[in-house]
Amino acid sequence: MPARIVIERLEFQASCGVTDQERRIPQPIAVDVELEGRPDKAGEAAITDDLRRTIDYAQVAERLVQVGTGAPCHLLETMAERMLATLFAEFPVEAAYLWVRKVHPPVKSVQGSVGVQLKRTRQAHMNQRQDPLPARFLIEQLHRLPRGRALDVASGAGRNAMYLAANGFQVDCIDRDEQALIALNTMAQERHLATLSTKTIDLETDPVHIPDLGTEQYDVVLVFFYLYRPLFPRLIQALKPGGMLVYETFTVANHLKHQHPRRREFCLEPNELIRLIHPLHILCYDEGEHAGSDGAAPLWTAQLLAQKV
Repeated sequence: MPARIVIERLEFQASCGVTDQERRIPQPIAVDVELEGRPDKAGEAAITDDLRRTIDYAQVAERLVQVGTGAPCHLLETMAERMLATLFAEFPVEAAYLWVRKVHPPVKSVQGSVGVQLKRTRQAHMNQRQDPLPARFLIEQLHRLPRGRALDVASGAGRNAMYLAANGFQVDCIDRDEQALIALNTMAQERHLATLSTKTIDLETDPVHIPDLGTEQYDVVLVFFYLYRPLFPRLIQALKPGGMLVYETFTVANHLKHQHPRRREFCLEPNELIRLIHPLHILCYDEGEHAGSDGAAPLWTAQLLAQKV
């Protein structure tokens, strides 16, 4: 039998409603959750008394509240889908049931609550999901990031930007691919992520005069699978004091083992990233083989979380 975790009546205030007025005033939301873990892990937690071998319900509750109180939404269905995506992306959950409801709905004839119920397996979620998963390293570090304004450099299709916007960040995306940003804007509008904006910019037109990214404007700057060495002083300049840089890209090992990227200069040399981000304070750093997102093959990358002090 799979392990089952039950959380009853998780409560918080959230901005959810069809009209602007309804979203302007946070309403009490309640969520019931049932989660099933892997069947082969059912007895391990009980035998070992080790929290790492089961689903940490305290972390689940904290993350669902963060998602619910993050970006406003028009529909409870949207909030529930964001919660399901978080559960399957961040926890060893094989099946999930959610009941998300407004405790005091603005409907005169309703005396109780109004809500939606969703039940889904991991496989069904993977089959119907249209958006690619955000980077695994970003998911792992989300809880450490200061809330506020984020800059996604070379955002591309915006998988990481969408993830941050859904978690309550105001996100500015820059990329030289105008069509990718148009598609990203469309997706953000469809998901009512009004805190995401885009700007077409080519960062590599002049290695001497690098485009200005602002001075102490961002709480978070993230760069994934993009390397342009002259840009690093601008990235550091753009961070507020206490702001954090989240960075991951290929190392030379990936080039040597998989011939990707094809040109070695597009990859980091050993410990090069540490030198490039000086004088930021390193909070997390690892070079090696890392699991890819969405079941992709492992990649040899450098992963970094660093803070401006």
